[in-house]
Amino acid sequence: MIHCTTSPLKWLWRTAVFLLAPALLGPSVPAQEPTPEAAIALQQQGHLPEAESAWKAWLKLHPEDAAALASLGVVLSREEKYGEAAAAYRQAFALDPKLPGVQLNLGLAEFKRGDFKAAIEPLQAALAADPQNLQATALLGLSYYGISDFPQAIQYLQRSADADLSNGELHRVLAQSCLYAKNYDCALKEFTAILKQDPDSAAAHMLTGEALDGLGKTPEAIAEFEAAAKADPKATDVHFGLGFLYWKMRQYEDAARALEAELALDPANAQALAYLGDIELKRENTEKSLQLLREAVRLRQDIRIAYLDLGVIYTSHKQYPDALDALRRAEKFDAEQPDVHYRLGRLYQAMGNSAESQKEFARVKELHQKTEEDVARKMSGAKPAP
Repeated sequence: MIHCTTSPLKWLWRTAVFLLAPALLGPSVPAQEPTPEAAIALQQQGHLPEAESAWKAWLKLHPEDAAALASLGVVLSREEKYGEAAAAYRQAFALDPKLPGVQLNLGLAEFKRGDFKAAIEPLQAALAADPQNLQATALLGLSYYGISDFPQAIQYLQRSADADLSNGELHRVLAQSCLYAKNYDCALKEFTAILKQDPDSAAAHMLTGEALDGLGKTPEAIAEFEAAAKADPKATDVHFGLGFLYWKMRQYEDAARALEAELALDPANAQALAYLGDIELKRENTEKSLQLLREAVRLRQDIRIAYLDLGVIYTSHKQYPDALDALRRAEKFDAEQPDVHYRLGRLYQAMGNSAESQKEFARVKELHQKTEEDVARKMSGAKPAP
């Protein structure tokens, strides 16, 4: 996953403003009865628990008052009771679908509590009602980002970013969406613009490097990661990314130095351990490689190259059951890579199982040339969590 030093949704948390639906006042009531006026006054004074109680008291007497339910939702949202707020907005919408602001408020409440999928439908409705609403547009883009639908995220984030050229966080999330959607030209354009504003940003250099690597410009990507390491030598994952790129270019000595620098900062970086273990295997330092690879899979159980290399070592040691288990794990992560089938073929051959061996070698012939992995897929394994 790609490294990001700033949460991609922090921008919205700082800037999102609740759209207050106008409270429709009910008829005159006796002084002793709860009133919307009293609830509104408490709300305006910032007495949120008291305002919540006042709205609930009113709604016990007037459960069909959609505007009061919407106002209760506003208070609950301000108290960060987003689940309760969403329920209040849904009730208000069911009673009066034309009540202003309810769909946007509902989408924002769902977004704020992290249910990005649930936020999308009301936000789409809010945007359909007001196509120029930039808050709904940005929230939709970020919600699609939150569910990893990056092509859809780009559609809305691009509109928001174009309307706010100075918002660096918004442009960063757009750039990351382009990167994850493998729209590397878009990503490179955005990251280049970010670097112009902040040329010493290690994160921006790293992300620019990822975009360049995705475009097949790995030497240029290495230069960006070198710049990132210079800008912030202690940045998380920068040395790993640099090491991976050198490894990809088969510059193993440079790769090892970068990976060791990463491990000096983070001894529990499983991917750095795994790729350093692979380099030691290439150096024929089998025992050192085995130590590193075992530690890598102890820390994380999803690193394909670690299991592939363990399968190779166990095969050479004639530990065939362990080798088969390791190679089958590697196959599970990507069955379309020919290297694992080649290693399985060699293993079955060593075990005397010629039928299975021939099947695996035939599979190698069926597969096309191995698809190059890019650094964006390796950086921490996934996109930043919202």
